[in-house]
Amino acid sequence: MDDMPRTPPWDIPTPSFRHGLDRNYLGRSAEEATRISQEIDEDLLASKKALDKRRRAVQILLLGQSESGKSSVIKNFQLAFAPKEFEKERLVWRTIIQLNLIMSLKLILEILSHEWESLITPDGRNPHPLTRELRRIRLSLSPLLFVGQNAMQIIGPGTEDPHNVCVRPGSNWKALIRERLDLSLDLDLNSTCVKDERRDRNGNLNRNRRSQNPLTKEIDPTPVLVASKNDIEELWKDTRVRAVLKRRGVKMEEMPGFFLDDLGRIADQDYVPTDSDIMRARVRTLGVEEHRFLINRGLELGSEVYIIDVGGSRSQRPKWIPYFEDGKLPLRFVPVHWTDLTECAAVQTILFLAPLTFDRALEEDPEINRLEDSLMLWREICRNKILAKATLILFFNKTDVLRRTLEAGVKVKKYVPSYGDLPNEVGPVTKYFCDKFRTYHQKLSPVHRPFMYHETSAIVNFYFNLAGRYLND
Repeated sequence: MDDMPRTPPWDIPTPSFRHGLDRNYLGRSAEEATRISQEIDEDLLASKKALDKRRRAVQILLLGQSESGKSSVIKNFQLAFAPKEFEKERLVWRTIIQLNLIMSLKLILEILSHEWESLITPDGRNPHPLTRELRRIRLSLSPLLFVGQNAMQIIGPGTEDPHNVCVRPGSNWKALIRERLDLSLDLDLNSTCVKDERRDRNGNLNRNRRSQNPLTKEIDPTPVLVASKNDIEELWKDTRVRAVLKRRGVKMEEMPGFFLDDLGRIADQDYVPTDSDIMRARVRTLGVEEHRFLINRGLELGSEVYIIDVGGSRSQRPKWIPYFEDGKLPLRFVPVHWTDLTECAAVQTILFLAPLTFDRALEEDPEINRLEDSLMLWREICRNKILAKATLILFFNKTDVLRRTLEAGVKVKKYVPSYGDLPNEVGPVTKYFCDKFRTYHQKLSPVHRPFMYHETSAIVNFYFNLAGRYLND
């Protein structure tokens, strides 16, 4: 066997059909490779165009502690420069306003329960005259609280704040509410209800009637809220309930998202929020959220503006760090939907909101004064070398709250001893705190830059011309 001659491998003939198979296979492989290469080139080109477009857009970073009015500023901006989108979201805000009202009711009922349950005698009796009435009202309002809880689980699943409407960034909660409301309307109009029950006395289709489909109720509190209107009004107007709230130091009227005084309008089947209602609506965002606006009024039509709203509570502030880490640009922002973190867009302007609420403490830390916390944040931003070229614009927000506080006789020097015996009036108080912010701005800024500040109330439509001038510049 070893002596037999061997045929060199290059002389072994290959069947002819293999040649055809290889050519077809190689041809298909080449076509597939070309297609993939073209798709990659197109994706790269599209990414470059998107990046170039993003770089040409106006980039604004909105900073401030929790409840400083950042969300109201964003809504004001949208109303001023992107009114078409603002109008599309009006019914979405109706749901949020209704949930704000439900959260207020929930807080009141919890406070009353703690107050009156503490009066239970050793033999199990509660002598308080409102105990039985509270149980009745709480029972009658339980369907409304249930609907509110269901709605919150849909738009803010996993959030654990029992007294605020909370959403997570990137959850697209507005589109989710709009989709659910549209579905509810479709189910109503195409319901299997008896036709005679679906028409008014003239035989016309009643489009305002709500069906009993559970999808309608899980996101839209309107029918239950309307049915509960009298019980809510009775609870809120009861002087004994007001006394309990006052004794507990709870000022419902000063809380964000307070609408109990507007119950007559809101608990109506045909309620549509006003612009002012939308400005006052409270949604707490748990994290960093980007808002994109396509300008369709004022400024340059068709241009884009991005406003980045970062969480203001102390627990959220570690998430600010990525915005201050890059040494090449004054400030950088990486959208959550980008996967290539090597490219970012520079933020040109920082809007810093400092509410002049000198008599209040942080919700998450009652030992820290709100205004002192704002001063601390302002110092850190002013001294940051990375932000040396960024334009800083300071808004003394909630001047309406400051005016009410001073008119109520609250003395500034009680909370800010250094204020001394200066006049307890809006003008001198504002000037005093303005001088403090100005001093830190001048002393701590790495390079000279103008000190720009404005007194505002985020609930009122403000600074449209002012904002337009800054954006054009």
